[in-house]
Amino acid sequence: MELQAVLMAAGGGSRMPDLTYNTPKPMLPVGNKPLMWYPLNLLERVGFEEVIVITTKEVHKMMSTDPKMKDVKMKLDVVCIQEDGDMGTADALRHIQQKIKTDVLVVSCDLITDVALHEVVDLFRAHNATLAMLMSRAHEFTETVPGQKGKKRTGEQRDFVGVDQSGKRLLFMANEADLEDGLSIRKSIMRKHPRMHIKTGLVDAHLYCLKKAVVDFLADNKSISSIRGELLPYLVRKQFSKTTNCPKSKDDADDQAQKMIDGSTNSTELLISSRDEPLLQLAQERSCWNDHRGDMSEAYHGGKLRCYVHIMDQGLCYRVNTLAAYIEANRLAPKLFEEPAVHPSAVISERCQMGSDSIIGAQSQVADKTSIKRSTIGNSTTVKEKVKVTNSIIMHGVTIEEGCNIHGCVICSNAVIGRGADLKYCLVGNGQRIEPEAERTNEVIVGTDQLMEI
Repeated sequence: MELQAVLMAAGGGSRMPDLTYNTPKPMLPVGNKPLMWYPLNLLERVGFEEVIVITTKEVHKMMSTDPKMKDVKMKLDVVCIQEDGDMGTADALRHIQQKIKTDVLVVSCDLITDVALHEVVDLFRAHNATLAMLMSRAHEFTETVPGQKGKKRTGEQRDFVGVDQSGKRLLFMANEADLEDGLSIRKSIMRKHPRMHIKTGLVDAHLYCLKKAVVDFLADNKSISSIRGELLPYLVRKQFSKTTNCPKSKDDADDQAQKMIDGSTNSTELLISSRDEPLLQLAQERSCWNDHRGDMSEAYHGGKLRCYVHIMDQGLCYRVNTLAAYIEANRLAPKLFEEPAVHPSAVISERCQMGSDSIIGAQSQVADKTSIKRSTIGNSTTVKEKVKVTNSIIMHGVTIEEGCNIHGCVICSNAVIGRGADLKYCLVGNGQRIEPEAERTNEVIVGTDQLMEI
C-alpha cells in the first residue's frame, strides 16, 4: 500500500468512565469483540499488511491475551506511550515520526463503520490532497441510557463545515464554541468559491489521510497537540493563505503554531511539497480538466494545499465514545459480519428462549427456562435458571444467579448478580456484586473508589 496505517488506541475513554475504569476503551467488548478490532478489521479487509498501533502498556498486554486479537493477520507494530492525559493525537503522531516513510491513514480505535474506504483514499489520490477525511451524519440515539433517566443531556456543540458545490472540497471548518462573534467567512475563500454550502449535523469519524509532510510539519511545530481540534482547522484555513503570514486566529494554540511557522522559511513548503510535484504540475498544465466553474482560473486556483471530505450519507458509521454510542454499537456491530449468534463453545440449554437478535459468547453457559432477547452475552458468562435478560449488554465473566430479571442494563465484566435480583436501566460496574432479591432502577452501581459525577 502507498499509505501507512496508524491506529490511535491510547485514549482513556473519559466520556464513559464507568465502563473504562477497569477496561481500557480500546479493549471494551462490542459484540464480544474488542472495540479496536473493528478498525483493524476494516484496514485488513482493504489490503493493509501492517499497522502502527499507538497505545499504552496496559492495552498492549491485554491485546496479547485476547483471542479475537490473535485473529488479526496484519503485522501490528505496537508503540507504547505513557498514559498521560496531556498527550493529544497530534502529539502521538509526532512521537512516531521516525517510523513514517510515506503518506499516512490515521484512524481512531473507537470507529465502527462499513464505509468503502476507497471513497476517502480516492479523493486523497485524485486531487493530490494534503488532507482527506471521513464524516458522517450525526446519530440520534434512541435507547434509554442506564443511570441517566431524567438527566438533561449535555448537547454537543455543533461543527460548521463548508464544502464546495461538489460536496467534496473542504473549504471551512469551525466549532460552535469558537464562533462567539458569529459565523464569518474569509474573502479569500468566497472569491474562489462564491457558492459554498455550510453543513451542520455532521460528525468527524476520526479517519484521516495525511501527507507525510504534515507529520514532518508536526515535528517542527510542537504547539499543536490535537489533530481534530488544532491541526485540521489550521490546514483548512491554510488552503486560502497567500503567504505564511496568515491572519491572526482567536485560537491561542493556532496562534502559537503560526508564530512557529513565521519563524521558519520552509515549514509551509513541507506541507505542500511532494516528490511527484513536478510531474503532477506538468499533467495539470497540459490538461483541460478543472475542479471548479464560474471563472477562468487554473485548477484549484493555483493552491497546492488542498483538503477534502467524504460525507457518508448511508451505512453504519459510529464513534464509540459515549455510553449511548456504546449501547447502540452493540446492537448494530454484530450485523456487519455473518457469524453464528451462539459461539460453538457455548453451552445453551434446549429450554432457553433466545431471540434472533441476541449473541452469546465463547465458553458461556445458559441454563433452563431462561429468556434472552435483544441482548449480548459475553464470554465465560454464566446465566442460571429462570433468568430473563432483555435489551441488555452482559460483558465477560459475569454470573447471573437464578430468577433474575435484567432489562435495559449494562453489566460490566466479572460482576455477580444475586439470586432473584430485579435490575432495570442500571449500569453495574466491573466486579460488583448485587445482593439477592435487590430491586434497582436507573442506577449506576460502581465501587466507591470510582464514583464520580456523571
